[in-house]
Order: sequence, then structure tokens, then C-alpha cells
Amino acid sequence: MFRVEFGKSGKYCDGISRRHFLQAGIAGMGSASLSQILHAKSLSEQAGVEKKDTSVILLWLDGGPSHMDLYDLKPEAPSEYKGIWNPISTNVPGMDITEMFPLQAKCADKFSLVRSLHHDTGDHFTGGHWMLTGRGGVNGGSTAGRNPSISSMATKVLGPRDPTMPAYVSVPYASSIGLRPGYFGGNFLGVQHDPFETDSDPNSPNFQVTNLNPTTGLSIDRLKDRKSLLKSFDQLRREVDQTGMLNSMDRLDQKAYEMVTGEKARQAFDLNTEDNALREKYGRHTWGQSVLLARRLVEAGTTFVTVHFGGWDHHWNLQSGMDSYLPRVDQAVSALFEDLAQRGLSEKVLVVLCGEFSRTPRMNNGGNGGPPLSMGTPGRDHWGNAMFCLMGGGGVKGGRVIGATNRLGEAPADRPVRPGHIHHTIYRVLGMDPETYFLDHSGRPVAAIDHGEVIHELF
Repeated sequence: MFRVEFGKSGKYCDGISRRHFLQAGIAGMGSASLSQILHAKSLSEQAGVEKKDTSVILLWLDGGPSHMDLYDLKPEAPSEYKGIWNPISTNVPGMDITEMFPLQAKCADKFSLVRSLHHDTGDHFTGGHWMLTGRGGVNGGSTAGRNPSISSMATKVLGPRDPTMPAYVSVPYASSIGLRPGYFGGNFLGVQHDPFETDSDPNSPNFQVTNLNPTTGLSIDRLKDRKSLLKSFDQLRREVDQTGMLNSMDRLDQKAYEMVTGEKARQAFDLNTEDNALREKYGRHTWGQSVLLARRLVEAGTTFVTVHFGGWDHHWNLQSGMDSYLPRVDQAVSALFEDLAQRGLSEKVLVVLCGEFSRTPRMNNGGNGGPPLSMGTPGRDHWGNAMFCLMGGGGVKGGRVIGATNRLGEAPADRPVRPGHIHHTIYRVLGMDPETYFLDHSGRPVAAIDHGEVIHELF
């Protein structure tokens, strides 16, 4: 039985019946079955779809980072607006960023800033759903996701860039406002289009991926238990060989199975093989090592990797949080851009940095949301009327500033951009048709993106 989904050109994006064994995705190793991907790629090539070898790393600042304190400072604004830190010049004239980002200031020519992003909601869940799926419709009182993530849709259609790798990975896990996988998930596309999660700290000396647990007899349902990936590859191969299952698979299923349990995936997840000096450059902390792992994965052939940076809900004691977080972000982001450049991957990998919304331009001085003695420790509340998004690589030009906010940072004053513009731009890099349609639970066709357009100034 076939299920067919069409893009605007009428081309198939998923027209293959699913094989039951690989429907489990080797316990989640791919966002779609690998044999299905092989078929889909063959159909795409026959139809003349442009092939791309590009990937995306999304650095997700969960909780909402302040544009006024990171990439859109307002030094001329009144003190209660402009914030605690001063801007510094970068190696791009006119692109100033926070003084807490001295390393990024040296490589600003490798990324661009969108300063006029907005979706106009201060609800964590609504904002997260907008930024990760391109649609609203949820809120703090009704948090269940209604649409697939942009990454689930893209990897469902495109598969991995190398079929020996999972198409969609989250490091160390996928989480949006405390929901796992939250709005990073496949929703009505099915759990097989949720991200594969490493689920452990890449900075740990004993880091290992904990998402595959082959069992005696290799029950397909039990494969979905998804435990202990790296240590289980050899056991999985032995058990499959012993059961004779390989002999019962068709040629494409056998090929997909051999690739997904192969050496390349094992090596990509093994951070212990990485040069120690480079690991230090990224930062020996969870965020730094997560970003380094993301680079290793896209280099090996994963299409979409998300990295979780949590803890940005700074209603109070803004300085304490930022003093801790900003140097780690600076170290990891600058190391990533420099590393991609040195490896010749700058044109192949798009880096995106954003959160679900920003923080109020006017600081609160009453310790709103803080403990009883937090009065006098200024913070910022929820704000979706003016946000930032950093984008660089994958063909996106660096050193550009798109749009601007007004003098108090309250709203876009020039070139307003919505989440759909960001998503169109991401899909442009990946070679994904934004008008591809998917069927929801009711059988209604839903377009991948329903608003916005490519931010052409970035190309």
C-alpha cells in the first residue's frame, strides 16, 4: 500500500511502502526507513530534483535569550533599556555585538544577524511552536504540539546525506520548554521522525550514546526501546546474523541495515577520537562538546542536528545568568565557525542560533519571578515582538545585518521577518521544497511552510 505526498511540482517525496524491519528505523537511527530513503532518492533523481550535500546545525537557546544583551545592543537608549553590557566592534564594520562575545567578534564575517525577527507572543510554548514548526496554535494551557518540526519534515523528505548516518539527531536531547522531544518531534508524521537523541553529556569522560538496545531474538517492537547505541552495534550484527534475518530481507533493506550498523556511524559518535586541543577550543563543557559532536555528525552525513542550550528564562538576576552562559556560547559558536572553515565545510553547513522569543527591552528592577531577596537584581521578561536569529554557512553570506529594531529595541523598524522567513531560508540551503505537503491525522494536506519567503539578502 502506497502513501503519496506531493510538492508543488507534483514530485514524490515519500511514495514507498514501508518495510516493517526498517520502519523501526533501526530503533530510531534514521528519521525514515533507510530502504525507503534509497527508493525516494532514486525517484528524485529520475524526476530531476536538485541534489544537495548540505546540512544544518541548530543551536537552540531554550528559555528565550535577550536580543538587547547579545546581538542588538542599544547603547544610546535609557539605562533601564540598554542593559548591563556594552557593545564591541567586530571584524565587520557596523556589526556590533555584546562585549561578552569577543571571540565571535573576530569571526563575524562568517555569520549574519537577523535583527527584525518577530512573532509577537510572550508565551514560551506558543513562541517555541512558532520557531520550530512555523505555526502557532499552542499555549501554556494547551502545550501539545500540533505540527511536525521543520527538521522532521526536511529529514523525512531528504533523508541523511550519507545513508550510513541518522538523518536527524539532537544533542544531548531534544527539548522545547521542558517538553521532550517537544516541538522538535515528528508529530503527525510519526515518532519515527522524532530526532535520534544521544541522551548523555558529551563532556562526560564516559560519554556514550544510550539509544539502542538490541535484544535476544531481535523483536522489532523491542528494538524501539533505543538504548546504548555505540556499545550495541556489534551485538546487534551478531544477533541478526544468528537469526538469519538478513537472508529474509530484500536487497535494499540489507544494504540499509549494513550501512546503519557500520563503522562510520560508530566513529562519528566517538568523541574520544577527537583532537584534545580542538576539544579545548570548543570548551570542555556540555555546550561546547555538544557543538563539536554536532560538527562531527554533519561532517559524517547527518542532515539536521539540534543542540540544546537551556536556562535562558532570566526574569531576575540577569547578570548572573549571562555571565555564566555568554562565554560558553561565545567559545562554542566561534570554534564551530572556525572549525567548519578549516575543514572546508563552510559552504555545506548552515549554523542557526535562536530561541523561542526574546526578553523585554525595558528591564524590570523588582526581581520579578525571583526569590524573596532578589529585589534590585534586574531581569527581563518575555518578549516576542523583537528577536534575533544568527545564521551563517551553507551558502548564507556572512557579515550582513538584516533588518533593525527601533531605538528602544521594542519592535522591527526595518525589514520585518517572521519565523517562516527563517524556515524558507533553511530549506533553501537544504534543497527542500517549502511547498511539500504532508497529510495530518485527519487526512488534510498541510504545507511544510505556510508563510514568509527566503531572506534573499543573505544570498
